[in-house]
Amino acid sequence: MEEIKRLLESHFILKEEKRELFYRIKDKYKEIKPFIVDKLGYDCMMRGDFIRLEKRPGKAESWMGIKAFEDKQSYVFFMLLLIFLEDKNKEDQFLLSHITDYIAGHPLEEKVDWTQYKTRRMLIKVLQVALEYKLLKITDGDEDGFIQDVSKEVLFESTGLSRYFVRDFQMDLQEVKSYKDLEIEREDLLDQERGSVRKNRVYRKLLLSPIVYQEGIQDEDYTYIKTYHHIIEEDFRKYLGWTFQLYRNGAMVIPDEKDRVTYTFPNTSTLSDMMLQFNGIVRRYVEEGIWKRSVDDTIKLTQERYQEAVEVLIGEKSEGWSKAYREASQERITYELLQEMQRFKMIEVQEEQIVILPLVGKIIGDYPKDFEGGQISE
Repeated sequence: MEEIKRLLESHFILKEEKRELFYRIKDKYKEIKPFIVDKLGYDCMMRGDFIRLEKRPGKAESWMGIKAFEDKQSYVFFMLLLIFLEDKNKEDQFLLSHITDYIAGHPLEEKVDWTQYKTRRMLIKVLQVALEYKLLKITDGDEDGFIQDVSKEVLFESTGLSRYFVRDFQMDLQEVKSYKDLEIEREDLLDQERGSVRKNRVYRKLLLSPIVYQEGIQDEDYTYIKTYHHIIEEDFRKYLGWTFQLYRNGAMVIPDEKDRVTYTFPNTSTLSDMMLQFNGIVRRYVEEGIWKRSVDDTIKLTQERYQEAVEVLIGEKSEGWSKAYREASQERITYELLQEMQRFKMIEVQEEQIVILPLVGKIIGDYPKDFEGGQISE
């Protein structure tokens, strides 16, 4: 259903911006509730002027952070901004200097110095994310001017949505000692509730992760997938039009090509092409017996052997890459390839080892047979 897809891809659906979609979702809520509430276990918040689906992952992954944020302090600034907005009503106005004074007035690991370009740039990224999420809007001024001049002012207006942005935890956060505590389910759940928690976790993993691997013989989530795979397949087909695939060591759902999923693989970037070509080299090495697979279909490499494979990739395939990557150093290519393949759960780094995961062997690509070289632009 189109309404479910729009809910999944949106932070807020505002009536004033998407009036038709807003009322379609309200009208069809009974039809979509079995999937988003019963299967995914998500809370759908409906108010007079907005709809918000509170989305949570089945398992926290490193790539699930806010892409614009480069370090921990960006998240600290963002949370302080949310606290600042907590007592602001809809349409309340305030200046950028009110925000900077509020953040600087809180004890942090390091004293906030707004005269530093890096710190100002970090705050602007935080504000841009808040604007994207529609937590506030600009009434007058340009936030980019603050990067160059600390005295520049901007007039903001609260949308009132910040109060509904943070997840509502069913526990006293003052008792939480580590982020891991947030993942622990209460031990006094009834057996029926335990089953529901597992079901919700499995559906969320399949929805948000590129692939769900079997993590050991006693993996109860993967056992659930194998036991109820027919129901899972029908649910994703009925509600999203997506295909479900189950393998010996992994399961995944594949969106329809026309769906506007935020970030997919393969995509149109040169890095995506490089990953497909690297996967082809991995498969070739396995078929030729150069690399050996473990019983779980993974391949364990040293850092040196991984770098050697990247060197082969550059030597064999770089002629068709964009200019930026043709001229890039091997160090940059090795790093970016590793980061992106980790994001899509094709590679895992374990201490000094590079572990090639089973998905690599299922998605490969290469140039057409008649390819004779040439330049490709980003």
